[in-house]
Amino acid sequence: MASIAVCPGSFDPITYGHLDIIKRGAKVFGTLYVCVLNNSSKNPLFSVDERIELIKEVTKEIPNVVVESFDGLLIEYARRKSATAILRGLRAVSDFEYEMQITSMNRTLGEEIETFFMMTNNQYSFLSSSIVKEAAKYHGNISSLVPKAVESALREKYRG
Repeated sequence: MASIAVCPGSFDPITYGHLDIIKRGAKVFGTLYVCVLNNSSKNPLFSVDERIELIKEVTKEIPNVVVESFDGLLIEYARRKSATAILRGLRAVSDFEYEMQITSMNRTLGEEIETFFMMTNNQYSFLSSSIVKEAAKYHGNISSLVPKAVESALREKYRG
């Protein structure tokens, strides 16, 4: 039986750091659902549909990646997809405490679903969507931080 994992995030926007985790995760799991969190407490730059389209564009060469969105509890989404794993990326030690809290709660809600942590490539350890948006807003060179499609979408958002 092929293993199924869920890789959740806001991906506002997707960066090379996210893509690193997705590509490597797709080598480990039979199917990898990249699911865009529809978080009403955040004020995203890109709509959920825009984020899904950007992720689909930059992962189109990875056949076992499926891109969707979800509302509600991640554990419930994972169950609907028959996932046995949640894949989370870690950039630095500072991510660990937050991720440990989420993982502990997920374990309480669904002990049958394991969480796997993958360290991002060192060259992306500083990278976050927030940093990318800030640089793009002020017309900084972000070509080494995000795929071309994302760079174009960011330039378009900040054109006005």
